[in-house]
Amino acid sequence: MKVILLERIGRLGTIGDEVTVKNGFGRNFLLPQGKALRASDGNRARFEAERQVIEARNAERRSEAEKNAGSLKGKTIVMVRQAGETGQLYGSVSARDIAEALIADGARIERNQVDLAAPIKAVGLHEVIVSLHAEVSVTIAVNVARSADEAERQASGEDLTVKNYDDDREEIVEEDASEDEEFEGEAGEASDAEDDQDA
Repeated sequence: MKVILLERIGRLGTIGDEVTVKNGFGRNFLLPQGKALRASDGNRARFEAERQVIEARNAERRSEAEKNAGSLKGKTIVMVRQAGETGQLYGSVSARDIAEALIADGARIERNQVDLAAPIKAVGLHEVIVSLHAEVSVTIAVNVARSADEAERQASGEDLTVKNYDDDREEIVEEDASEDEEFEGEAGEASDAEDDQDA
């Protein structure tokens, strides 16, 4: 399907570009959301007649997004979730969760503007991109922790994922080694005693 773009779309192109897209992408996303027109003689003439209005509207949206980006830049949100000792979450943090937390904090965004490739499934500090406009995006930090106290410790640079678990394992390994040494010592004494009896 050939379409005329009414705004900049990722790697596809900018306003006025005629591009070929998959039928489903055009029918289900670009056309219903008013991001493109079907490429036809009538629509080309309509686009050229309205080009200045379309470009002015896009510039207005971009400047609004830039203002919004200023308030989000460098922002950190804390998400408290249940997790195991290794830091693996019982569940996950989705784009919707992040969007709701930002909206509760006073940001003006929509869920589809949070660009999260896959849900977050582990505690830690995660960088997430928020695309406010095709030409404006900002990176925020999402601090996923088991408690507010852990979130503060993570923010100060402490790694709470595997470190403590490994320390516990090292202690267990050391205890096992010392028990093995004691057992070997007792076994050695017993065999010496048997040798004395045989003699």
